[in-house]
Amino acid sequence: MTTWPPTPAALASIGPHVLWALALVLLIAALGCIVATLRTPRRPLVYCAAGLLAAAVIVVLIPAQHAPFVFRLLIGIAALALAVLGGWPASQLVLALATRDTTRPSPHDGILVRALTPEGETTREVLRGGTTIGLLERLAAAGTIMAGFPEGLAVLIAIKGVGRFTELEQAEARERFIIGTLTSIVWACVCAGVFRIVAG
Repeated sequence: MTTWPPTPAALASIGPHVLWALALVLLIAALGCIVATLRTPRRPLVYCAAGLLAAAVIVVLIPAQHAPFVFRLLIGIAALALAVLGGWPASQLVLALATRDTTRPSPHDGILVRALTPEGETTREVLRGGTTIGLLERLAAAGTIMAGFPEGLAVLIAIKGVGRFTELEQAEARERFIIGTLTSIVWACVCAGVFRIVAG
C-alpha cells in the first residue's frame, strides 16, 4: 500500500525519471519548433528551439545517475534529429545577424559573391550544396559525440576545410563559411551532449 505524501526514498527513485521525461519533452518541443520553421522561416521559433535545448541540457544535468535504456534510446533519437535538422535554421539566423545581407542566396544552394574581372565587377556562385553538406556534417558531428569519439570532429572539420579551400578567396565566402560551420557544429554538439550526459 502506498502512502501519501511519498517517502523521500520514493521521491528519490521517481525524481530522475521525471527529469528524463521532461528532457525528452523539451527536445521534442524544440524539434517541433525547428520543423515548423523549416517550412516558413521564423526567427522566434529558432530562438524558442534554442531555449528549449538549453533547458534540456540543464534538466539532464540534475540526476546523478545514468538513465535507463528506454530513456537513452528516445532521448538519443530526439537529440540526433534535432542536431541534424536544427543546425540549418540556427546557422541561417546567425549568418543573417552577422553578415547583414552582404551576400545573396543563389538558385543552386550556394551564395553569390562579388568578383572583379578585367571586364568589370561580376558575381559568381560559391559554397554550392551548403544545405546538403550541412545535414551530413551535423549527422557526422553528432554521431561522433554520441559514439564517444569527439576526436572525429577534427577529421570532419579538416575534410570540409580542404574541400572548400578553393572557394574561400573572397572575404564574404570565408566569413560565411566560418560562421556557418561553427554554428552548425556547435548546435550538433550541444544536442549530442544531451545524450552523452544521459548515457553517462
